[in-house]
Amino acid sequence: MFSFSEIVGHEQIKDHLQAAIRDKKPFHAYIFQGDEGVGKEAMARTFAAGLQCQGGPENPCKECVSCRQMESGNQPDVIWVSREKTSLGVDEIREQLCNTMDIKPFSSPYKIYLVPEAEKMTEAAQNALLKTIEEPPEYGVVILMTSNITALLPTIQSRCLTLEFRPLSTATVEAFLREQCQVPDYLAKASAAFAQGNLGKAVRYAKSEDFIERKDQILSLLRGVEQMDLSEMLAVIKELGTRRDEVRDYIDLMVLWYRDVLIFKATKNVNQLLFQEEASHISREASHRSYEKLEEILQAFEKAKVRLRANVSFDVTMELMLLTLK
Repeated sequence: MFSFSEIVGHEQIKDHLQAAIRDKKPFHAYIFQGDEGVGKEAMARTFAAGLQCQGGPENPCKECVSCRQMESGNQPDVIWVSREKTSLGVDEIREQLCNTMDIKPFSSPYKIYLVPEAEKMTEAAQNALLKTIEEPPEYGVVILMTSNITALLPTIQSRCLTLEFRPLSTATVEAFLREQCQVPDYLAKASAAFAQGNLGKAVRYAKSEDFIERKDQILSLLRGVEQMDLSEMLAVIKELGTRRDEVRDYIDLMVLWYRDVLIFKATKNVNQLLFQEEASHISREASHRSYEKLEEILQAFEKAKVRLRANVSFDVTMELMLLTLK
């Protein structure tokens, strides 16, 4: 369990949440919006612990009964809403949240519901939740965490306080990797650069024993798009791994490479490139791709990530994405 001082970045959000704890005036429903891995769950857990803490005025004391319960995952008045399937259905949201909100807290000032990946709620589940957050009891607090706020109904959004988790600076991420994770300088620098301000992603890159090697394989694939047929390209991706988070990382690297192509096409400035060592390949790609085609390719990457989240067949998802590259 964290204290707020141990969470990297997001200072304005921390200040706001600490004031809510100190003044004993939390909002009844929050949306924590930001990319996966940006720190939403750590912040939600710390906020919940701070609201229920019997010790410190703004920070979880880590020593009281409630904090120890939070540490072990047994705080009876902090409920993590889970799902068994791809989506979070109306029966699950009613059973875990709506039908229990009216039961007063067992031993704490608040009853707090934490909903990770809230974008997975079905429309029916969101409508059921809406009725609950329209007239919540004074002690009720709901925190919806999402990487895609547009998937939440406008009526849900209008009744929640939205806190936007923005990317951190590359320097902040790099310093964290070096100082807190003891990552070697060269790997901290590369991981921070490619994570684009996402601390969770940077830590994942830095802990991957073969991140640099896999990055080079992805770049080799992009350089060889013209020479390789579709089956060869698909084989390269499969060889790298088919786990969902790994594949998203590969796609993110492709996005960054093609963004460099777009930037170079517009500016001809090598110094603005993330992949400066790829300048000759990026220049060649920029010369024979139109702006419209580059936009189509970038959209294909985003569509592939959406399909992966929706559990569309891996092979079909990759083939559609790679066809656009061809």
